[in-house]
Amino acid sequence: MDDTDETQNADDGASDKRLVSGWHGRYYEDFEVGDIYKHPFGRTVTETDNVWLTNVTMNLNPMHFNEAYAAETEFGERLVDGTFVIALAVGMSVIDISVNATANLGYDNIRHHAPVFHGDTIYAESEVLSKRELESRDHVGIVETELRAYNQDGEHVLSLERTPMVLKREHAEPSAATPPGWLEGVGTQPEDC
Repeated sequence: MDDTDETQNADDGASDKRLVSGWHGRYYEDFEVGDIYKHPFGRTVTETDNVWLTNVTMNLNPMHFNEAYAAETEFGERLVDGTFVIALAVGMSVIDISVNATANLGYDNIRHHAPVFHGDTIYAESEVLSKRELESRDHVGIVETELRAYNQDGEHVLSLERTPMVLKREHAEPSAATPPGWLEGVGTQPEDC
């Protein structure tokens, strides 16, 4: 399918508008073993991020919410909750890895290589480790990736293996009018241009 859905204006036979496809994410066929995707946008971790997640998850380790306690440790300040770092890095990878996933099958070999502090900016990249088709489901394939996160100084802070089940393009029928996550008929349609 073409990246644009163009229609003519019924009144004058021409239109200066067109509905153009944005990024629809990768489909199973787009992944190649050895490819590395540097995910767009770094994200600075705030104190609010850390405190909210720590409270929501009831993580009672004072390293995350007690400044006086943390000041007396080897780190000298509070650490960002490791589960926040995992969630942030996985979230950063979705645009390249799992926009078209039908399921995440697992997270394995999770390792925190260095602490993350308030004010650190996290960057993430993913490497395709393997991919395979399924006999039981012809509309998806399994892609195994290694997700790596770094801070602003280039220090490796996190790694994990992530295994999503990703839709094949022929079953997705992507279009400018109905990108991933949109219901058919919502927003501008080709006939509106």
